[in-house]
Amino acid sequence: MHPGSRIDHVYLCRAPIDFRKSIDGLSVLVEQELTLNPFGSALYVFVNRQRNKIKGLYWHRNGFCLWYKRLESEKFAWPSEGDAATHTITMQQFEWLIEGFDLWRNQPHKTLHFASVS
Repeated sequence: MHPGSRIDHVYLCRAPIDFRKSIDGLSVLVEQELTLNPFGSALYVFVNRQRNKIKGLYWHRNGFCLWYKRLESEKFAWPSEGDAATHTITMQQFEWLIEGFDLWRNQPHKTLHFASVS
């Protein structure tokens, strides 16, 4: 990502997209099909049908930035369960995703919340 850009949310678009789409097509998809704000402080991530390429779209101050990664022999892990058009992850999880980790198979211990100790 661009140094100094603020990304508060990372949205993974569950359905594969046509990778001929660029900034204009992806920003329209975010706004009209995903009903999200393409100008917000979020990263919108898309995958192709083969899951070997991803594109990331985000707004930085006065224009859109498009980020692209292609794998030569592997596939990206991608969320498949759920009814929503997007899946939200953290920026740390996005970094793990592009490094090859499957976020949906390798889960950390559950966070426990207690009201008292006795």
